[in-house]
Amino acid sequence: MSSLQRRIALVTGAGSGIGRAIASRLAHDGARVAVVDINMAGAQETQQMIRNDHGDALAVQADITELDAVRNAVRQVHEALGRIDILVNNAGWDRVEPFTQNAPDLWDKIINVNLKGPIYCCRAVADDMIEAGGGKVISISSDAARVGSTGEAVYAACKGGIIALSKTLAREWARHQINVNVVCPGPTETPLLQEVTAGVDGAKIIAAMTRSIPFRRLGTPEDIAAAVAFFASAGADFITGQVLSVGGLTMAG
Repeated sequence: MSSLQRRIALVTGAGSGIGRAIASRLAHDGARVAVVDINMAGAQETQQMIRNDHGDALAVQADITELDAVRNAVRQVHEALGRIDILVNNAGWDRVEPFTQNAPDLWDKIINVNLKGPIYCCRAVADDMIEAGGGKVISISSDAARVGSTGEAVYAACKGGIIALSKTLAREWARHQINVNVVCPGPTETPLLQEVTAGVDGAKIIAAMTRSIPFRRLGTPEDIAAAVAFFASAGADFITGQVLSVGGLTMAG
């Protein structure tokens, strides 16, 4: 029997990149996966990929920056699949530019997607997990939260907030047997990486990122998915409030 058999997972931002890899990995491990994305076409592509691999998936469109939209997505998952056992807060967005060149509307978008969105998702699944007496919450932060990242001040601040949020929820929800952990990717080959480095000297930035990683390569979405799958598994039932960096960019204790 697969390790996540009969478990129901909701993955945000699962229409591409890291989110797609996470959704595919959890489905491969036996979970029934709600593929949530603001881009319904991308969500449907992921859904079809999972089904082609004999997995079980449901595409759901939602803008995680709107609490009502998140609650509606959770209701759709309840009706189609059942109660959510695993939440993966993966959806994110950024644009690389110096802080003094940022406009306030950019700050708002980054904060809404990268911090408020995961807060909304955590709240939307909390009551069911508490009532069920268990669950797994895994949030994707970033090594930018741990060591900083030039051109990503507000993004790094939000990702640091995800770590603080997760550690606090881990303490509050431990009595309900809910595990809350964080995965921090280093630079990873995704469409978002290409997007956020567009309009600047992208090749130079990516080369510098690659040199900073001990393995001298960018991460892959599958590298991140493997870490998420571990936290979702029974093997991590006694682990909570932890932050796992993938790739070795930071080796903080």
